[in-house]
Amino acid sequence: MQIGITGGIGSGKSIVCKIFSILGIPIYDADSRARQLMETYPVLQKQIIKEFGKQSYTESGELNRAYLASRVFPYQQNLDKLNQMVHPAVASDYKQWVKNNENGNSYLIKEAALLIESGSYLELDYVVTVSAPESLRIKRVMNRDPHRDLKQIKSIIAKQLPESELISKSDHVLHNDDKRPLIQQVLKLHHQLIK
Repeated sequence: MQIGITGGIGSGKSIVCKIFSILGIPIYDADSRARQLMETYPVLQKQIIKEFGKQSYTESGELNRAYLASRVFPYQQNLDKLNQMVHPAVASDYKQWVKNNENGNSYLIKEAALLIESGSYLELDYVVTVSAPESLRIKRVMNRDPHRDLKQIKSIIAKQLPESELISKSDHVLHNDDKRPLIQQVLKLHHQLIK
């Protein structure tokens, strides 16, 4: 089985996936892989430089995340262009990862912020949304990402699907609201999935 885990920025997808990882479940982190592919996949690098400029990369060839974010997140058209470049590369990379990990595992997890928006959730067997109040999500992101300001975080949230829409397309919701114990929720879901 292929399980998708999604949720808005700061919802706690990574924490949930760390718990699943401790349980021995392989995790494909689509957002991290996208960043890696943008740094290591020459065709994608050329497309990004052509569209957003040489400043998209540092002199050492690393992705200039702050610059790219300033060019992409405030403008929906630019975000759409970047996603159209990155999503096919991630989809191909994910398929190869599944082939490498499918034997001997009850299920695999694909973690992605844009699981619903990209349409890749349609290829999965089960979708889980990690839910958290927006104010808590903002606080978490500000603590986690010092390079982002409040305006940028709110801009990212505004461009993501509303949580209610993510939940409507999901099979299960994990509540990461600092009120309900998250580990117990993940363990319960894990036991359901291996059955």
